[in-house]
Amino acid sequence: MGTLFTFLLWCLLFVVCWPLALLALVLWPLVCLVTLPFRLVGITFEALFATLRALLFLPAPLLGGGRRSVG
Repeated sequence: MGTLFTFLLWCLLFVVCWPLALLALVLWPLVCLVTLPFRLVGITFEALFATLRALLFLPAPLLGGGRRSVG
């Protein structure tokens, strides 16, 4: 759905201002290449924080912190 919306936006831009639409079409791969290192750093930090969260919350299920007594 997002890809279709992006395509329709690009078509609208092409009708309104075709030089800008063609420039965006040419520069889009370069923008993806420039932002690739930032994406990789984001994925790395997300994995690091998920590992730390798993290590910090590991004792809770082992000690019975996840269960509630009924009655």
